[in-house]
Amino acid sequence: MIDLTPNEKAAMEAGGHAGGAYLEDLGKSDLAVLSLDEWQALIETIVTGYCDTLRELAATDRNTLDGMAEKVPY
Repeated sequence: MIDLTPNEKAAMEAGGHAGGAYLEDLGKSDLAVLSLDEWQALIETIVTGYCDTLRELAATDRNTLDGMAEKVPY
């Protein structure tokens, strides 16, 4: 396993929370009893939460970095 960046850690946490919320909505906690459709929806929920969070954090990072750039003095 590689060392995760702070953004990757935050994205994993967000994806995990989204997946947990999905399972709560289903009323199931045993992954072995999920149907194929439920399993695929769980994976999609986790991946979407992860990717959405990474994009949000990247946009914040980009704004911060752009604000730090030196401006041309003329």
